Amino acid sequence: MPNKKDQQEPVCAVYCVHDQIVKEAKEQMLIPVQAIRLAETFKILGDPNRVQLINILAGREICVCDIAVILGMSTSAVSHQLRLLRNLKLVKYRKEGKMVYYTLDDHHIVNLFEEGLEHIKHT
Repeated sequence: MPNKKDQQEPVCAVYCVHDQIVKEAKEQMLIPVQAIRLAETFKILGDPNRVQLINILAGREICVCDIAVILGMSTSAVSHQLRLLRNLKLVKYRKEGKMVYYTLDDHHIVNLFEEGLEHIKHT
């Protein structure tokens, strides 16, 4: 049976600051607005339905009706999820007559999705 000491998070046994490492890390810090926007992006992708939407939109333009059928959701529910993604500029749309077609906003979103997918496949 593991003792209580083995269950604690590992920490340094002695307090020692490495000035050069601290300096370099501070220089690489995000400005607050960047940290907030990145956290918002990851937060919005924290929903399985929105992850499925990103997957569906990767590499294709598709209308809301088709997405609803694929996900087994109402068009209203799909539109709500797409609006959240659109507000963060993760997806964009175009209208053609009475139809609305969605696609990912840019290749960065595909890269982010693919990197995350690769990560979970190897864990």
